Amino acid sequence: MRVHFIAVGGSAMHNLAIALHKKGYKVTGSDDEIVEPSKGRLLKYGLLPSQIGWNPSCIDSSIDAIILGMHARIDNPELLKAQELGLKIYSYPDYIYEQTKDKTRVVVAGSHGKTTITSIILHVLKHNNVKCDYLVGAQLEGFETMVNLEHESKVAIIEGDEYLASPIDRRPKFHIYKPHIAILSGIAWDHINVFPTFENYVDQFRQFLNMFEPNGTIVYCKEDEWVQKVVTENKSGLEKLPYAVPENFIENGVSFLKTSFGNIPLKVFGNHNLMNLNGARIVCNKIGISDADFYNAISTFKGAAKRLELVKKNDQTAIYKDFAHSPSKLKATIMATKQQYPNRKLIACMELHTFSSLNENFLKEYSGAMDDCDVAVVYFNPHTIAHKKLKPITIEQVQQSFMNNAIKVFTSSNDVREFIKKNKFDNTNLLLMSSGNFDGIDFAKFADELIN
Repeated sequence: MRVHFIAVGGSAMHNLAIALHKKGYKVTGSDDEIVEPSKGRLLKYGLLPSQIGWNPSCIDSSIDAIILGMHARIDNPELLKAQELGLKIYSYPDYIYEQTKDKTRVVVAGSHGKTTITSIILHVLKHNNVKCDYLVGAQLEGFETMVNLEHESKVAIIEGDEYLASPIDRRPKFHIYKPHIAILSGIAWDHINVFPTFENYVDQFRQFLNMFEPNGTIVYCKEDEWVQKVVTENKSGLEKLPYAVPENFIENGVSFLKTSFGNIPLKVFGNHNLMNLNGARIVCNKIGISDADFYNAISTFKGAAKRLELVKKNDQTAIYKDFAHSPSKLKATIMATKQQYPNRKLIACMELHTFSSLNENFLKEYSGAMDDCDVAVVYFNPHTIAHKKLKPITIEQVQQSFMNNAIKVFTSSNDVREFIKKNKFDNTNLLLMSSGNFDGIDFAKFADELIN
């Protein structure tokens, strides 16, 4: 089987390329830019293109499948050549479905918590020696790739996000997977560049619930108002299994689950994470994992990368990095950190980095999102806004949108660092939240500077 990737350097794309290579496929690819970690990982498997750029001469009729990444444009010369030759062209979610169409597909959907829930399920399955195919949106400890495809596995765990499948396939990715089992964690407006209104965004989840295989099961967060509404309205005959925050308590900075098997200490914390654990438990039950085996595995789960990931700590300070960037995620992450350390001051710093967060029409959604921390810092880079071809925003607009006059707003990454350094870190925690990296902050090195 010969497969060619157009835009092979993408996060999901290069992982899928490696997964197919390991499965025995002949894999080639191209891209106009490939950076780390994709570059090094493709090189390791002999999949790094010999030259950077698009080369239509490498597209011929011997290729069984073209996999097209979102980074490519509709006038990409390799894509045009493939279309001219009548080759089969897939988006990567299309090809994930193609590879898993004879397996039990579990799709993890929702505006937040997808990567964490997928990670929990994969951790539990691995702990219980259950082989599975998977697609997850972060690099996980103990898993070499973010995509795995095997001949022997009978179940596929798929993180299903709402963003578009490819430049020529404008469907949301999670509409493609046709689950047997799915979990819906929350609905909070995102991707404003694709879904211009909240109602339009919510409708994607309504449609999703009508795309299950027969006799499907939806596991859903009953504490989310819009999830509850969308699931309750659905009349397609799905089995509906609700979940909420499980019984728990915090002792000496550690969260414990109260279960019939005793109190289970956790390495993660926060009500949103405890809800994620509870939803994942029900999904695991549906694919044959008992509660006893689930709880036995979950005490060693450390969380997914950049999801309340501990960077450094001592007796007085804990520094975390988190992927939070949307309003609902900011609120949940800040609240979790305050509840876990109720007697410590919290400095929370977030970067406006996504299309939605940098859009002046979406900014108002951030009203009150950082009110629960003691010191709030917001950073955005005007060059990022220009690169995304968005209308410029001002420091004053950002300040007004958060409806908090105490928030410090910066447009220089260096100014952010210097402001944070001026704070004393006695009995104080720091939370760094972004889908980027504050334009080059080395979190580990910065944490060393602050604590040492």
